[in-house]
Amino acid sequence: MSWIQKGQLSLWERFCANIIKAGPIPKHIAFIMDGNRRYAKKCQMECQEGHSQGFNKLAETLQWCLNLGIREVTVYAFSIENFKRSKSEVDGLMDIARQKFSRLLEEQEKLQKYGVCIRVLGDLHLLPLDLQKLIAQAMQATKNYNQDEVGMQ
Repeated sequence: MSWIQKGQLSLWERFCANIIKAGPIPKHIAFIMDGNRRYAKKCQMECQEGHSQGFNKLAETLQWCLNLGIREVTVYAFSIENFKRSKSEVDGLMDIARQKFSRLLEEQEKLQKYGVCIRVLGDLHLLPLDLQKLIAQAMQATKNYNQDEVGMQ
């Protein structure tokens, strides 16, 4: 799923967004990515699928934030504590991150069009080298965009 899907709201969603826009809109909002494993277990699916669906839901949420004019979004996605999970789960999460940052780099024109700057914070040296490079490329490619910001930790 794409990181940026601006303009793909249904008629009902656009109606709801316009109602929400009538009130005060925050400049910054933060999300903690939590519950994907519980969701996967509840739905009797592989943990990896739960994480993948969690990202898809995040992408939908980012779309709403763009449409509502929320200029800065912070996502707390992975903590040092997450490295204590099983090797297969951590490897799976790193694979998802690789896929999503690769996709983001393929969609640079969308990021530029909407002025989305990507920032990733934290101890990046703990991540696999290839993922560090993808993240660095994404941040470098968007560093001069200043309309909206997505920060990840």
